[in-house]
Parts: sequence; C-alpha cells; structure tokens
Amino acid sequence: MSGPRILIVEDSTMVRMTVKRTLASVEFEVDEAKDGAEGLDKVKTAAIPYDLILTDLNMPNMDGLTMVQNIRTLPNYEDTPIVMLTTESGDDKKSVGHKAGISAWMVKPFEPDNLIEVVGSMLF
Repeated sequence: MSGPRILIVEDSTMVRMTVKRTLASVEFEVDEAKDGAEGLDKVKTAAIPYDLILTDLNMPNMDGLTMVQNIRTLPNYEDTPIVMLTTESGDDKKSVGHKAGISAWMVKPFEPDNLIEVVGSMLF
C-alpha cells in the first residue's frame, strides 16, 4: 500500500527535486509537473485523484493561481488541499491565493520538517 498521492508543480528543477525527496522520505507517492499547464493536465488525466497539490506561484506557461482556479472547477478537486510554496510573502498575494482556493501558504526557502508537518496536517 502506498501513501497519499501528491502532485508537485514547480518550475525550478532543484526545488522540485528537494520537495519530492522530502515527501518521498515519509512514503508519500509523489508526481511532478514543471509548470501550471502541465500540472493542470496531470490533474485532469489522473486515473486516481491526487490527495494534495503543492504548487509554486510564479511559473511560465501558466501560473499557480490560474492553475488552482481551473483545478477548483474539476470534479473531485473542490476540497483537495492545495499548498502554495512560493517566495511571495505579501498579505495581498496570500489574500488572492486564499480566494482562489489555496489551503495553506508556505514561503521558500523552507525547512524539510516544516514541509512534512504542513502537508501531514492537510492530509491527516
């Protein structure tokens, strides 16, 4: 039996690898996408819905907020936890994010233990 399914949407390869390694270390099943367009496509075509989505805000092709707004219209994803992992920390951005359907906001750089704690609190 595998752990919860998580989709990481992040344009930085290094950040994506770090997040994946961190979450896989606690037996989460991790999939990844390099931008919002690819992330939205993976969500739409997933045979089994993801249990949580972790996304960056600023990415090429489609930003994180646009992706989240599209995901929230899909069946099975109205209540899926979505964590924004970004360098943006302003209250105005956070407000827009929460209105778009973001469940939690984490600022990069992050501590691996903190990431595991936030993700775990969203899932269990």
